[in-house]
Amino acid sequence: MKKLLVYILFVVISGFSLVRAQELNMKVTVNSNQIQTTDKSVFTKIEEVLNQLVNDRKWTDATFASNELIEGSILITLSEIPQENSYKGEIQIIANRPVYNATYNTPIFNFRDTEFEFSYLLGENLEYIESNVNNNLVAVIAYYTYIVLGLDFDSFALQGGKPYFEKAMEIVNAAQSLNAKGWAPFGGDRNRYAIALALTEESSSVFHSMWYNFHRKGLDEMAANPSRGRAGVIATVPDLQTIYKARPASAILSFYGDTKLDELINIYSEATTEEKAEAYKILQSIFPTKRYILDKIKK
Repeated sequence: MKKLLVYILFVVISGFSLVRAQELNMKVTVNSNQIQTTDKSVFTKIEEVLNQLVNDRKWTDATFASNELIEGSILITLSEIPQENSYKGEIQIIANRPVYNATYNTPIFNFRDTEFEFSYLLGENLEYIESNVNNNLVAVIAYYTYIVLGLDFDSFALQGGKPYFEKAMEIVNAAQSLNAKGWAPFGGDRNRYAIALALTEESSSVFHSMWYNFHRKGLDEMAANPSRGRAGVIATVPDLQTIYKARPASAILSFYGDTKLDELINIYSEATTEEKAEAYKILQSIFPTKRYILDKIKK
């Protein structure tokens, strides 16, 4: 009887932990190889506090089971210490979400931000407070966290990511007072402002429906019916053309090319000759610098 009670308690606690899991399981790594210093303790500490910030904080009100976590990595590569406690470099965010009834994880974000600078004092704790965005390192991490969450929620429900894209834009607006690179309105087609704007403006509705159809009506259907799932993915390609015609330099197309194009072309390996030809015609005009990927569907 005692063993039974212990077992029941274990199951209850285990089940509780499954439904109390945070949303993210992202490994944060700081690469300081380009920095000439013998004391690496500050970089180890930055890794520690950022891993805690990203993975231990509850970012949404949603419940995630342990097998539903958004997996990925955040790689910070430092290149310069312009002054004491200040750092410059770049940050790359890679995030994946599980495909329904499969062991496969699909990429939802792969982005390299080269306008990355911040200050950090050894021993400083980092906390994100929505009403007080006064630390550029925290702002950048929180911003990309909400972008990733938005893309994840968008892939499960039509416009499901809207609240998180809006939070990312709120950070963009608040970060203007920080006078740091990467936040400036119209500062480029790939900066943080451009991405947040592209994901929140009304004209991007085509992207949100395309993203939902690609994942929910495409990939998530493949385990039950591969042909139907593949058809669901292929049906999204004309939407990319619509986005391109409306805004050829859209940040959406830039991150889509880096995140999803490889996967899309792999799915086309089972398509008909006509489907491949039509896709190539559309995609090569949108992604002219990625011919090395697109040429795979011509074989």
